[in-house]
Amino acid sequence: MSSLFSQVENNEIIRTYLTRADAYMDKLGFTEHGIRHAGIVARGAMEVMKRLGYSQREAELAGVAGFLHDIGNTVSRENHSQVGAILASLLVKDLLLPEEMLDIMNAIGNHDEESGIPANPITAALIISDKSDVIRERVRNPHAISFDIHDRVNYAVLNRDLIINPDKKEIVLNLDVDTSTFEVVEYFEIFLTRMIMCKRSAQVLGVSFKLLINNTQII
Repeated sequence: MSSLFSQVENNEIIRTYLTRADAYMDKLGFTEHGIRHAGIVARGAMEVMKRLGYSQREAELAGVAGFLHDIGNTVSRENHSQVGAILASLLVKDLLLPEEMLDIMNAIGNHDEESGIPANPITAALIISDKSDVIRERVRNPHAISFDIHDRVNYAVLNRDLIINPDKKEIVLNLDVDTSTFEVVEYFEIFLTRMIMCKRSAQVLGVSFKLLINNTQII
């Protein structure tokens, strides 16, 4: 029997929703928010949970929440986290116990930095993994001359590594950045609220959160 996460990841209806959501985001001029991003966030959230000692089932719940977290973009970017929580409940409720579905809905509904609160470990793991997916691959604008600040920052990140160290009780986001294409201050201009959210999420998980850019600790 396939795992819970595998059932969700390979569900063709869910993948259609995510593909359609990403197409809409593309038209709005956003970086990639499709199946690639969903998979990265899902696996990152599962790894956070596993490495910090949570059960396999809890890790898979975080993975499901991660895979579905942007599905609300199918309907609208505005309030996409809350819309996504409702859509998720319709798509996967038959696979979960009611309390598990509520945990996933809470995680999806709270992943956005404008209104989200990391109230439990599943939500916290999702937030950290989501906000850590900053990398050149997500930029789809082919013309550097017309990059906005989000394009510039993502394009500058050559490699990213989310390091979970239970012995040191810390999670470290390590970015390898080409600083010739942007100034570090630009990162904070758009990502400061996200990094604060990651620090709060880490506290929920009983660890600290650090950001390293080119091996220099920033926060």
